Amino acid sequence: MAFDQLDEHEQSEIVRKWMRDNAASILVGIALGLLVIFGYFQWQGHQGRQKLVAAGEFQTFGAAVGAKNDEAAKTALEKIQKEHAGSSYAVIASLRWAETAVARKDLAAAEQALQWAYDNAGTDALKSLAGQNLVKVKFAADKADEALKLLSALPVAGYAASIAELRGDILLSQGKRDEARSAYQASLDALEPMAPGRQGLEMKLDDAGGAAPAVAVATTEKQNS
Repeated sequence: MAFDQLDEHEQSEIVRKWMRDNAASILVGIALGLLVIFGYFQWQGHQGRQKLVAAGEFQTFGAAVGAKNDEAAKTALEKIQKEHAGSSYAVIASLRWAETAVARKDLAAAEQALQWAYDNAGTDALKSLAGQNLVKVKFAADKADEALKLLSALPVAGYAASIAELRGDILLSQGKRDEARSAYQASLDALEPMAPGRQGLEMKLDDAGGAAPAVAVATTEKQNS
C-alpha cells in the first residue's frame, strides 16, 4: 500500500517506528554534522589568528629592513618563511629581502630569497612576479641559459609583455638577434598602444635590427608632437 493512501494516524505510526529504529543513526549524523561545523569555525579562527601573527612578524621584518639592520631582518624573514610559508606575507618579505640583497650586490642571497618566493608563491601572479625577478638575478649572475629555461616555465598571469621583453634582453645578450627581435615584437604586441614602457621597447626592437610597426611609430610621433 502506498504511503499517501494511509490515514494520518497510520502515517504518523510509520514515521515514529522509523525514527525509533533509526534513532542511533540520526543522533550520530547530527553529532557528526555539528562536529564538522564546529571544526570548520575552529579552522577559520585558527587561520585568522595565523594571519594576524604573520602580519605582525611582517611588520617586524619591515622595520628591521627600514633600519638597515640586516641581521634582524634576516632572522625575521627566516621566522616568517618557517612559520608562515603558505602566506603572501612570507613571499612578499622574500621579494623585499632579495631587493636589499641586490642593492648590496649579494646576488647569491637575492637568488636564494627569490627561489624561495617562487617555490612558495600561492598565486600565479605572485609566482610570475617572483620568477621574473629570479630570472633577472640569474641573468645578472651570468646564468643566461638557466634564466631562459625558468622564463619558459613562468605562468603568464598578465605579464606577457614583461616576460617577452626579458626573453628579448637575454637573447640579445647571446647574440641571437633574430630571436630577440621576435621576443621584443611579441612584447610590443602584448602592450596597450599607450602603455608607458612602449617607447623604450620600440627602441630595443630597433637596436636589435628590427623596426616598430607603423601603428606604433604613429603613436610615438603623436605622443612627441
